[in-house]
Amino acid sequence: MFHRRLHDIIMKNSIIYFSIIIFSIQLLAQNKGDKYLIDGIAKYKLYDYKGAIQDLNKAIEINPINDQAYYYRGDAKYFLGNPYGYIESIQDYSKAIEINPNYAEAYFHRGDAKYNLKNYEGAIQDYNKAIVIYPNMYTDAYSGRGAAKFMSGDYIGAIEDYDKAIELDSAYAVAYNDRGIVKYALKDFQEAIQDFEKAIEIDPYFAKAYNNRGLVKFNLGDKNGACLDWNKADELGYVEAYDLIIEYCND
Repeated sequence: MFHRRLHDIIMKNSIIYFSIIIFSIQLLAQNKGDKYLIDGIAKYKLYDYKGAIQDLNKAIEINPINDQAYYYRGDAKYFLGNPYGYIESIQDYSKAIEINPNYAEAYFHRGDAKYNLKNYEGAIQDYNKAIVIYPNMYTDAYSGRGAAKFMSGDYIGAIEDYDKAIELDSAYAVAYNDRGIVKYALKDFQEAIQDFEKAIEIDPYFAKAYNNRGLVKFNLGDKNGACLDWNKADELGYVEAYDLIIEYCND
């Protein structure tokens, strides 16, 4: 009886010991996966997108349900900047969302990728989802949805989204600039100028806003004002402004 009980105790302890070993191995593997995740994110933030992808591949190999690894690998592929990269990034964002259905950033960035592939309807759907998750916080999602609506021809809907983005962040220069573009397209030139001026007031180095204000001034017959704005945009590195200067400002 004693020997049997001792045997049972030894077996029980062996099972516990074996379980501890297995847990330790899993923990070490997880820690190793976390290391690859951290290294991959660090490389991503240093714009080493190819290096980031390599580390994140390893993180996913160790932990196939790591939503962050898929998300950041999607970002790295997105910023490689070609259509194939956008397509692959969508696959990674979709996997992150499958693992974590409330991953607002993954919806938002998948929307951006779809936007760059000219899938504006799909982009709007993803921006919608990000906004549902964070209705009063996600200014970029309102701005992105506004851009997709504009490209879809829904100018009023675009303005409404930019209005909301500005309501949430009154210092959102990009939203003012993009709302100005919509108003320019609607030939509401004075309102457009006000938006471009607000964008420049917030960010005096916003080259595109100077270029856009120049376009409005030119359409209002203020050629000198337009050329001053285009020269400023060119000075700040906005390449498209140079062509306008050559065509309209050198006579």
